[in-house]
Amino acid sequence: MKVNSVTAKTPETLAQTLGLSGIEAQEWQVQHALLKRLRQIVSGAGLTHAEVAQRGGSSRTRVTSILNGNLDNVSSDLLIRLLAALGYRVKVSVSRVDTAA
Repeated sequence: MKVNSVTAKTPETLAQTLGLSGIEAQEWQVQHALLKRLRQIVSGAGLTHAEVAQRGGSSRTRVTSILNGNLDNVSSDLLIRLLAALGYRVKVSVSRVDTAA
């Protein structure tokens, strides 16, 4: 089986390449923004996956999976809970999409 390699330079392009709907793409972008920040915090604080799991009320294997980029069956709520358990607050911004484009 031959696999074609695709390079996506923006989250929007990657979502389109993966065949995600507009709504799915937006959800994916939010989760990946949360994941990116969570990784930075964990790395910067030198925390173990077990420490993050204990603080966030989750299992170490689940936290390890999340920090390795596996967001299958992971809600944004869980990512926000992990960030909150590490002492961070998530701020949300909502803006109207220009549909004329």
